[in-house]
Amino acid sequence: MKHALWFFSFLLLLFFGDRLAGHFLQKQVEKSQFRYSRLYSGEAGAEILLVGNSRGLNFFQPYIEEVTGKKSFNLSYNGLPMDVAKVLVLDYLDRYPTPEKMVIDITNCDRVNDQLMAGFLTYSGQSFRLDTLIHSKLPKVWWGGKTSSLFCLNNEIYQRALFHRKKPDFDWLRDHVMSEKLAAEASKEPPYDLQIHPYLIQQLKETVSAVRAKGVEVELVIGPYAPGYQVNNLDALKTAVEQATGLPVRDYRQALSDPTGFSDYRHLNVRGSKAFIDLMRKDGVLP
Repeated sequence: MKHALWFFSFLLLLFFGDRLAGHFLQKQVEKSQFRYSRLYSGEAGAEILLVGNSRGLNFFQPYIEEVTGKKSFNLSYNGLPMDVAKVLVLDYLDRYPTPEKMVIDITNCDRVNDQLMAGFLTYSGQSFRLDTLIHSKLPKVWWGGKTSSLFCLNNEIYQRALFHRKKPDFDWLRDHVMSEKLAAEASKEPPYDLQIHPYLIQQLKETVSAVRAKGVEVELVIGPYAPGYQVNNLDALKTAVEQATGLPVRDYRQALSDPTGFSDYRHLNVRGSKAFIDLMRKDGVLP
């Protein structure tokens, strides 16, 4: 009997300790200046909404706001798949005045990312859609989050929120120049095999439909790749997205010929981003 009582007390201590620690650490997320914390705390209102994976970080917000005179908000994240992006966009539309324009880099239809999706448990308590998506796609992860508050915070997304506890992520973009040696070898690199997921393209289609129904002008783009770098299946992805959404995809994959505008083969630096933004302004993608 004594052992059973001790064991029961230990379980209670674990349970309440988990809940207390989880509550304290979750408060740090709510106070963070990280983009998703701002999304769910009411601090993300903007006229231009930007969406993508790591290539969506090429939408360098300080310069966009400088040249357009309009406030922007970027939902992009490294490896962000379109199903999670859809949830974030719809949550945004529920919480804020309708933006004038949304720009999406369609390469976030490239791959599913269950590991990253699991990280959004950090914000699932603030989003019924996130909670439902994780429950549907990752039921074991979802139950883990219901069992332990700390489990919801054991991920990259939470670490990023802590990193931005007192530091805004408004200018989040790698700003170094790809080496001359790397640039010269771009055409010799094995092509990147971009994947095509009909499920993610459907998620993009539904996102575009929901946003356009709100009166938002939607622009679909393919951002620049380094000169000479080859990406397989990009044309097929572009065609599939255009057929699904009924919208043209603005193709900037070869728009920049100066390798000093790139931090690696698939990502721009600040200099390259500004050149990309200038092209989008010229073409009317950005106002």
